[in-house]
Amino acid sequence: MFYGSPGTAIEIEDRALAHLKIVISTKLRRGESFTVSWVHPDDHPGGRSTIWLHPSIPLRFVFDGAEQPELSRQWIEELASSAHSSGGIKLISEHFESAED
Repeated sequence: MFYGSPGTAIEIEDRALAHLKIVISTKLRRGESFTVSWVHPDDHPGGRSTIWLHPSIPLRFVFDGAEQPELSRQWIEELASSAHSSGGIKLISEHFESAED
């Protein structure tokens, strides 16, 4: 994902980015401003980051793979739910349903 002008690269794994893109696009289409927060991956310096998203700030989604990953309705709903909170979108890990669910 590239944010701002000039675009600052933010590395997010393709599957997570595909889900995040759905939620971000929906909010920006409505003209809403909000934050997105995430914990840095293990192979990056520790900590977490938050960015402010606004419809006027350039944003571009770039995927490493050419194929669209299968989307999880549950993960999108969890991200969208956090998007409506005062803390903004929190990029959380996907929760996989077990065979017992």
